[in-house]
Amino acid sequence: MSSASTSAAWSRFTELERTRWSRLSAEISVPLTGAEIEDLRGLGETINLEEVQQVYLPVSRLLNLYVNAASSLNHMTNDFLGVSQRRVPFIIGVAGSVAVGKSTTARVLQALLRRWPSTPKVQLVTTDGFLYPNAELQRRGIMHRKGFPESFDRRALLEFVSAVKSGVPQVSAPKYSHLYYDILPDERIEVNTPDVLILEGLNVLAPAGTEGPETSDLTLSDFFDFSIYVDALTEDIQRWYVERFLSLRSSAFSNPNSYFRRYAELDDTQAAEVATGIWKSINEPNLVHNVLPTRARAHLILQKGANHSVQRVLLRKN
Repeated sequence: MSSASTSAAWSRFTELERTRWSRLSAEISVPLTGAEIEDLRGLGETINLEEVQQVYLPVSRLLNLYVNAASSLNHMTNDFLGVSQRRVPFIIGVAGSVAVGKSTTARVLQALLRRWPSTPKVQLVTTDGFLYPNAELQRRGIMHRKGFPESFDRRALLEFVSAVKSGVPQVSAPKYSHLYYDILPDERIEVNTPDVLILEGLNVLAPAGTEGPETSDLTLSDFFDFSIYVDALTEDIQRWYVERFLSLRSSAFSNPNSYFRRYAELDDTQAAEVATGIWKSINEPNLVHNVLPTRARAHLILQKGANHSVQRVLLRKN
């Protein structure tokens, strides 16, 4: 099953080709410079000013409308209940496979939403920080399943999002290092009453977990006001993953402190074989069995073509 295949399930969505979707930005100017977009771009991605204008700017405007509507509803509810006015943070979930570009999507939307007058304070947190430390993964015998649902401290993640949504003034999240491939024990990310919180990660749209003592009827998406799934054909994502792996040999992997330092000296053939092996044994099974099945739970799906750019937008009807 390819991750961008169309099926009867898409009847729940209004499907717009990029050309039609881009018309929604005709009256909006891009508040980002080329240099800013370059800083936001992930390795191997092709996002540029044109794509920001045609795809992400209309998404940010749609989100702005949702934020304003939610704020208005919150005010009316507080008036009805006779309670003091308190703004509830608007939470957006961004999901998708490894190497599909969800991190870049989240960063670009954060930058764009900060330019709208009603949402100057937008914070971004990735669920990587809620992975169990490597030592704990090894103790549980699931180091080879890092990134799978059971490798996350789901209870801590739910408590974090619940606290933010409840308006707790200051909430902290663990910080993850891709260089060390582990949690940084002495560092935290502080979230202070944002207008919008973007939560990005593989499994943010997963249904309620049933793993041992962490069984709960709650899901992360219960706290989301809007959710986005970044989609592409599985074979394209694999190619992007391998290409990124090869590129990392001369950048992150070459750092003496990198967890992946042993891969820095591989030649192209060796590196491609290693990357393909990792993809086939870990990332693809996780995508097929855990991530991809959550796609239809999203409010908005961004479908990418083979060139890594968004070709189609699907917006849920209900």
